[in-house]
Amino acid sequence: MSYSRFAIYYVPPEGPLEQFGAHWLGWDVVRGREAPQPDLPDLDDVTMTPRKYGFHGTLKPPFRMTEDLTIEDLTVAVFELASRLAPASCNGLTLTTLGRFLALTPTGDVEGLRGVAAACVRDLDAFRAPPNEAELVRRRSARLSPRQDALLTEWGYPYVMDEFRFHMTLTGRLPKGDIPAWTEAVQYHLPSLPEPFVMDQIALCGERADGRFELLHRYALIG
Repeated sequence: MSYSRFAIYYVPPEGPLEQFGAHWLGWDVVRGREAPQPDLPDLDDVTMTPRKYGFHGTLKPPFRMTEDLTIEDLTVAVFELASRLAPASCNGLTLTTLGRFLALTPTGDVEGLRGVAAACVRDLDAFRAPPNEAELVRRRSARLSPRQDALLTEWGYPYVMDEFRFHMTLTGRLPKGDIPAWTEAVQYHLPSLPEPFVMDQIALCGERADGRFELLHRYALIG
C-alpha cells in the first residue's frame, strides 16, 4: 500500500486505553479499520475531525516524504532513533479542555515527553518535504505568534519544540455550551488512566489513499 504522508505518533499499547480510543473515535489506527462507537447522539459528528488520525499523541506531525528517500530508509531511521531514546514518563494523564476540544494531557513533569518529541522532529527532518505555499497559508491563518511562525518555517509545523504540548485528541472543536456534557460523556466511558504514564515506544504511521492513518510499526525506546 502506498502512503501520502507519514507521522511519528505515540499509540497506546493494546489494552483498555487503546480500545477506548479506537471505539470512541470510530477508527482503529492499530488495525486499520473502523470501530463501532458508543451509542451517543452526535458522537459521529463530534469525533469526525480527529477520526482519520486515530487515537494517538503526535510526536512528529504528518509530513510528505522527500522524493530522494524511501519508506525503507524511514523505517531504518526510526528504528535507529528509538534505539537511542530512553523511555519518558510523567505522573499520569487527565482529561482536559484545550481551546474548545477535549483531549487527554499529561500531568507532572513533561520534559521527558517533550524531549522525545523534539528528537523525532529534529532527527527525522531530512525525510520531510518542505510545505507548499498553500500549506503555509493555511497554517498562518491560525494567527501564529512570531515564535510559532519561525517554527513553521524551520520545521514545517508551528507547534513543535518549545511550543509542543503532548495531547491525545478526543473531539473536534465543540460549541462552548456543549463542553460540560461531552466532558461527562468521555469521563463515563474512559477506563482507568495510567499512573504514571510511561512512553516507552513510538509508532510510525502512514496516511492511506482514503485519508486515514494506520499503524505501520512500533519501536521500543531502548536508549
